[in-house]
Amino acid sequence: MVTNMIDASMLTKMFLAGAKNLEVKKEWINELNVFPVPDGDTGTNMTLTIMSAANEVRGLDNPSMEALAKAISSGSLRGARGNSGVILSQLLRGFTKGIRDYDKLDTVIVAAAMQKAVETAYKAVMKPKEGTILTVAKGMSEKAAEIAEETDDFTAFFDAVTSYGDEVLSQTPEMLPVLKEAGVVDSGGQGLMEVCRGAVDAFLGKKVDLTFDAPVTKTVGAAVSSSDSADIKFGYCTEFIILLEKEFTDHDEQEMKEYLTSIGDSLVVVADDDIVKIHVHTNDPGNAIQKALTYGQLSRIKIDNMREEHQEKLIKDAEKLAAAQAAEKGPEKEVGFIAVSIGAGIGDIFRELGVDQLIEGGQTMNPSTDDMLRAIDRVNAKNVFIFPNNKNIILAANQAKALTKDRNVFVIPTKTVPQGITAIINYVPELSAEENAETMQEEIKNVKTGQVTYAVRDTHIDGQVIHEGDIMGIGDKGLLAVGTDISEVTKEMVSKMVDDDSELISIYYGEEFPEEDAQALGADMEESYEDCDVEVHSGGQPIYYCVVSVE
Repeated sequence: MVTNMIDASMLTKMFLAGAKNLEVKKEWINELNVFPVPDGDTGTNMTLTIMSAANEVRGLDNPSMEALAKAISSGSLRGARGNSGVILSQLLRGFTKGIRDYDKLDTVIVAAAMQKAVETAYKAVMKPKEGTILTVAKGMSEKAAEIAEETDDFTAFFDAVTSYGDEVLSQTPEMLPVLKEAGVVDSGGQGLMEVCRGAVDAFLGKKVDLTFDAPVTKTVGAAVSSSDSADIKFGYCTEFIILLEKEFTDHDEQEMKEYLTSIGDSLVVVADDDIVKIHVHTNDPGNAIQKALTYGQLSRIKIDNMREEHQEKLIKDAEKLAAAQAAEKGPEKEVGFIAVSIGAGIGDIFRELGVDQLIEGGQTMNPSTDDMLRAIDRVNAKNVFIFPNNKNIILAANQAKALTKDRNVFVIPTKTVPQGITAIINYVPELSAEENAETMQEEIKNVKTGQVTYAVRDTHIDGQVIHEGDIMGIGDKGLLAVGTDISEVTKEMVSKMVDDDSELISIYYGEEFPEEDAQALGADMEESYEDCDVEVHSGGQPIYYCVVSVE
């Protein structure tokens, strides 16, 4: 049967199915990352980005095309994480701009919207690189424009476009030598294809699981019983979903249950890898929400007042909370600082240097655009400097800057923690914000960074064979050392970073590298590089045994 129109209802199903398919495939996509480091990266970032939009869409009741477009665009922009997630959000933003003014879509409109998506995404990336998700999106857009002139049948249209997308994706290793050496296609491009595949399956009427709630794994408490309202001990039925932004361990789950039990009853906690669903009866829903916010963003919040006479108390509590938050900000300052931190020790260093807000994140979990926006809101300053401290977070920071209208935001493109530390050390109060931004960007160019971690799989990078469990020293531009001993790999890595102009070596040791080993490593460095000062700091970061800077 020929289908030549798509309405908002069908597009809703297609979008949710695409999001679901990406979620299912995220771990496989993570494994396509070139560097075999133990982090989530592409699959996780793209999934969290599209899930933010999916949650917005699922909250709509029989939406118009305009409302659907707004939900997809807004949700993905605020939830965007990592370079791949930000690019995906920009593709969705551009696509929704192309469809929002229509009640129904034909192949010509969809092709034009795909072109708009590509244009928007390319503009968002300062130096677009071919052989990535952008290339795959562009290829499908070009094929869509070609096919739209030949047919109005969406079945034929989607078949041709996705087939060509797969063909372009298969060619990405020929465009990026690093992909070819590692024997993988581009992970972002693969993620985009999974979104498209899920959407097309829904269009074709295939049975698609659109259940996003986590399966029941562990529960406590009992069902709500009906009783007279006068006998209700806790007046507010509070429900919400936590979109996890960090690991939710068994210990965290037990702590959450104990806390919620202390402020309420009728507790149900359903935990899975990515989300936690909460149901509790309490007199203090705000406290439950504040506790949950320490683990991630919240979705589908629902609070029912089981005793209407408590309405006034709820309003007063909200007013007190708002007043407390305003007081916490204090008077407006001229300048404020936000930094992404990867460990407790690193966070302490940033605080000592005057950073107002820390965002926990880094390589293992890239903060979202919304995380950035919330941090900006908490800094009561006319000018706000953001130090992303990871190349995969810079785009999200820039997206937050673009969405901020009430103050000046300066994103200093720091790709590592040492660059962030150097940037803020070079802040001069007597200079204007613009002058400081310029100075910082120049100074971070003088910082070389190396990071030592372990390989999670066998691969081949920069001409070196890597086996699962090997220790890797990764520099600013690629692999510098491989071995089996942390200290020896770190020494070899640093030997390739130090030159005649080097004056300072800083070692930030992680939570899995003993202090005595770090101090011994520092002593060795002092002997080897007599013309350099050597500093050893507790970074407390996970995953990376050592982060080393040379200046």
